[in-house]
Amino acid sequence: MNFPLYIAKRYLFSKSSNNAINIMTLIASGGVIIASAALFIVLSVFAGLKDYSLNFSTFVDPDLKLIPSEGKSFQWTENDQASLLKIEGISAYSEIIEERIFIKSENKNQIATLKGVDENYLNVTTIDSMVTKGNWITANSNEVVSGWGISNNLSFGVLDYLKPLSFYVPKVGKGQATSIQGYYNSVYVNNVGLFDINEQLNNNYVFSDIKLAKQLLNYKDEQLSAIEIKLNPKANEDLIRSEIEAAFTGKFNIKNRAELNDALFKMLNTENLAIYLIFTLVIIIALFNVIGAIIMMILDKKKSLNTLFNMGTETKAIRSIFFLQGSLMTVVSGLIGVSLGLLIVFIQQSFEFVMLTPDLAYPVRINVLNVLIVLGTIFGLGIVASKIASQRITQGLIKS
Repeated sequence: MNFPLYIAKRYLFSKSSNNAINIMTLIASGGVIIASAALFIVLSVFAGLKDYSLNFSTFVDPDLKLIPSEGKSFQWTENDQASLLKIEGISAYSEIIEERIFIKSENKNQIATLKGVDENYLNVTTIDSMVTKGNWITANSNEVVSGWGISNNLSFGVLDYLKPLSFYVPKVGKGQATSIQGYYNSVYVNNVGLFDINEQLNNNYVFSDIKLAKQLLNYKDEQLSAIEIKLNPKANEDLIRSEIEAAFTGKFNIKNRAELNDALFKMLNTENLAIYLIFTLVIIIALFNVIGAIIMMILDKKKSLNTLFNMGTETKAIRSIFFLQGSLMTVVSGLIGVSLGLLIVFIQQSFEFVMLTPDLAYPVRINVLNVLIVLGTIFGLGIVASKIASQRITQGLIKS
């Protein structure tokens, strides 16, 4: 039997004759439990926010987007279409034209992004479900669907014939634009719907039929800005990406939904790291109680330690007793804390007690990696704290 471990377990799970020691031990253990549970819950919330952001972007972002590796546009031939359709796992794809434009409504102007889409776009995304007023565009028409932000800034509505809406794009090779006539391509459009997704999209995007976008930009029939792809539910994204790269060597940069929202995910990851460091500091503070509890236990057990020393137990072995006691305290407390955190997160997932809005529960997700991160943090810091406390034991302290 491991003698130091046996004594450490006896000291940990048996009550001391000094009630203050028992209270100190409970406070130390409780602090570690609460800190570890809180850290796990916060990490689960950030995991849920990432999933929520990614799911919310499915309304407008495809599973994969092909962007030209050079320039702003590329030629898309029938052979290219055939090569893409040969790849298994692709459910649908849409041809896209995307460009910055000027929007004019009476005496108001705004720069926005025009996104021309074909009839397959609604098979790739479900943006039509986010149109809160009016309808989605009709193919081969001058109809557009605008974001609520653009509508508010320029003071136009749906089917607002009294306020003509026009798009302008500088002509290529005309130098500095000094007037509307001769320097801009223009087209009059009819806004038939308003979408509401998020502030960035609402304030910057207008959707139109792809033929209208080609007309405004003087694009050729085979000229596009991007290809957006929807994958089958069970498709292997990495395999499909590699097949696309092999079929169109060097022609495209391929981005998935997370990469299209990299700014959002960088922000979430940065906040996640900051919160982790803050709660790690809280755990360190809680572990000071563990150090204090071990030192109090050492002082309380001085007579017993003196007896062990006189029986031939080395100082190193006595240090090991309290090192193992502190380590066991943090391990047990950490496991209880993570279990408590798992229970709370599971209850939130199942019963949605905490709400962001009346219709939206606070998003959380149980992640095995988060469990390992919390346990690793608790165990690592707990071992360091126990080592610090056990080093207080010296031969002079035992004999005094």
